[in-house]
Amino acid sequence: MRILIVEDDLKIANAIKKGLELESFAVDVSQNGKDALGSAQTFEYDLIILDRMLPETDGLKICEILRSKGIHTPILMLTAKDKIGDRVEGLNAGADDYLVKPFAFEELLARIRALLRRPPTTQDQTLKIADLCLNPAAFQVKRREIDVNLSSKEFSLLEYMMRNPGRILTKDNIIAHVWDYDADILPNTVEVYIGYLRNKIDKPFPHLPALIKTVRGFGYKISEK
Repeated sequence: MRILIVEDDLKIANAIKKGLELESFAVDVSQNGKDALGSAQTFEYDLIILDRMLPETDGLKICEILRSKGIHTPILMLTAKDKIGDRVEGLNAGADDYLVKPFAFEELLARIRALLRRPPTTQDQTLKIADLCLNPAAFQVKRREIDVNLSSKEFSLLEYMMRNPGRILTKDNIIAHVWDYDADILPNTVEVYIGYLRNKIDKPFPHLPALIKTVRGFGYKISEK
């Protein structure tokens, strides 16, 4: 899953980025409102962490602009302002959640995962397709109750696919959500990682239906049919 951090304090931004990368997220950083708006409108992010006080364009304005353009990416606003009126302003501007500085990284991570879980109606954070289960918080994948050991990037790719079951995902879709802007992506990188997943998800279970499918000329999808 790919996250955009908008924070002018580079020390804070890098600390959050490092922590999220350890949790298998792909992370980009913008330090001002202008760059943030450009990135948010150019790339497909799964979540935006947005500081309220920014040079050039503040967080409230960024929220309003993105929402006015029909961009509904979940936004978690960070701010040193802790009054109720300030929180109401942020939420009314289009933010989905509001976290006051200073904060514990564990709480930030919990709020991020809560926002990423929001689209499904289920309260269970585990993603399931047929007999394949993925728990994002526990960094755990099982098929038929057998543990499947994945690398960080393999896990991110599988999580993205399982959050979009049955949907045909192009290579550009996958790169946009699984790799960050600075990643060195070769033409066959996606194919290679799809191959890694098949070797761990499908091939060890030859008696079960293959879940990861190639849609020739379009991309890939995960489904039980």
